[in-house]
Amino acid sequence: MGWVPLPPGEVFFTDGDAMTYFTQSAPPGQGSGWRSPAVLLMIMAGAMQLSFAAWWNLMNNFAVQELDFTGREIGIQQSIREIPGFLSFLAVYLLLVMREQTLAYLSLLLLGLGVAVTGYFPTPVGFYITTLIMSVGFHYYETMAQSLSLQWLPKATAAASMGKILSVGAFAQLIAYGLIFVAWKMFDLSFTFVFAVAGGLTIVVLGFLILAYPHFREGVPQHKKLILRRRYWLYYALTFMAGARRQIFTVFAGFLMVERFGYDVHEVAGLFLLNGAFNMLLAPKIGQLIVRFGERKALMVEYVGLFLIFASYAFVTNEHLAAGLYVIDHAFFAIAIAIKTYFQKIADPADIAPTAGVAFTINHIAAVFIPVLFGFIWLVSPAAVFISGAAMALVSLFLASMIPGIPEEGREVDFWYRKGAAQPAE
Repeated sequence: MGWVPLPPGEVFFTDGDAMTYFTQSAPPGQGSGWRSPAVLLMIMAGAMQLSFAAWWNLMNNFAVQELDFTGREIGIQQSIREIPGFLSFLAVYLLLVMREQTLAYLSLLLLGLGVAVTGYFPTPVGFYITTLIMSVGFHYYETMAQSLSLQWLPKATAAASMGKILSVGAFAQLIAYGLIFVAWKMFDLSFTFVFAVAGGLTIVVLGFLILAYPHFREGVPQHKKLILRRRYWLYYALTFMAGARRQIFTVFAGFLMVERFGYDVHEVAGLFLLNGAFNMLLAPKIGQLIVRFGERKALMVEYVGLFLIFASYAFVTNEHLAAGLYVIDHAFFAIAIAIKTYFQKIADPADIAPTAGVAFTINHIAAVFIPVLFGFIWLVSPAAVFISGAAMALVSLFLASMIPGIPEEGREVDFWYRKGAAQPAE
């Protein structure tokens, strides 16, 4: 199927044309089949996870076995990893000199390179530098992917499409974790080899995207400055709390599995495989449910579930129950799609790109202080860390309850608890 001709002065093409990112341009609404923007976003998500999942799986073992890292060096390395996320708002200034799709591609290139060369620099400083390169690529890709998703995907079906994108990313995770799980000991693989192959695969897929897809233009020209609007305050608050919840899971839930229940490397890899399988199967369905029931109901279900999960973490004594909590906890991440589609519905279309960078910075504020602060709390009482997480879930539940039934510009917040406040239309 060829492309529909564009208005005068625009480039258009048919199936017989040689198409690359550098030779063809098209509005996102004219993409069809496997060359649609939605499929492009899916493939980019898969390319990202091929590198990042492998890096995440091997990171701690590489640090300890190859570099003799202690908690001090790991803390430094993790802080370095979070710096680009905290500085994601700077992406808006890069858009002064390049397109969003270009920045997404460049970010994938940095991610792939950073992972590919990690094993060739087996020193603390080398690991810090490759971590920074990888993290810049990862966080700026995530920023651009969120922005492009909200611009390219129709509002009515965006949540369902985002669920499919998450599913493809989870499938790529399964490939990475599964190959490492099976082949690591069977073929006596080295860290250098696996890092190089994982990063190289991302770069290969990126080359395919450049050659097979056109430049899809943004629907509305984006502001090239930082945007902070008072009417987006609920979105900012939900984003901040989501970042805090992410830290409780990534830092302390995983640490609980190792410290309290003695999970070995292959057992943690098995949990990762389960997480990827659940995400691949559930994410599309979760996206469809968000479309059907709306953002408010979806997020309220998530936060009630998280309250129960964090409270259970605090008192769990059975390793199998803990593993079940870990997998269910991870499955709830897909519902965070609803925060993005809520913003898509209330936002000025020209605000999407700059706000995506600001949102990533807000999301990473918690990463600056929660690991350190809660690490000290952990020394006194691990249960207190998860009780605090349960309290965060209740705060998030209250915030989610203020999302209108039908959010839109001019209808961003429903102050239902105020006496006489109008109820949102359902």
